[in-house]
Amino acid sequence: MEVADVRVGESPAVLGLPQLFMNESGQAISPVVDYYNIELNDLLVVHDDIDLPFGKMRVQLGRSAGGNNGVKSTIGSLGTPDFWRLKLGVGRPPGSVDPAVFVLKPFSKRERPEIDLMVEQAADVVEAFISSGGESARQVAGDLNSPS
Repeated sequence: MEVADVRVGESPAVLGLPQLFMNESGQAISPVVDYYNIELNDLLVVHDDIDLPFGKMRVQLGRSAGGNNGVKSTIGSLGTPDFWRLKLGVGRPPGSVDPAVFVLKPFSKRERPEIDLMVEQAADVVEAFISSGGESARQVAGDLNSPS
């Protein structure tokens, strides 16, 4: 796991990027949570979601893995689903394309601008989470999803 101790304004945070297969990411997250003594209400896991429209975001607390094996691994390693998630919409696979194949393919040149914007907006949501908590992050994500 790549880990960085950072500050967002006055708020300290630990950012982690698992270096394992996505399906095993809980094996990287749980030790960081333990080492830094992170309360689960202060944990935000960012992941893709095929059930969200392409380019949309959603912040949720708890719930099931929803078919995402990385989230399933994290729930298993932490022993609970009670942590925050920032879900990044990649849309449903077309036709009979296997979802596992779909989420691993590179984004097209046409999709790139929308993905770049979603990544920028996701950073704003993460900043809101660090500064003000999950409900604030949920509001920011909702506002960013709304048409201007």
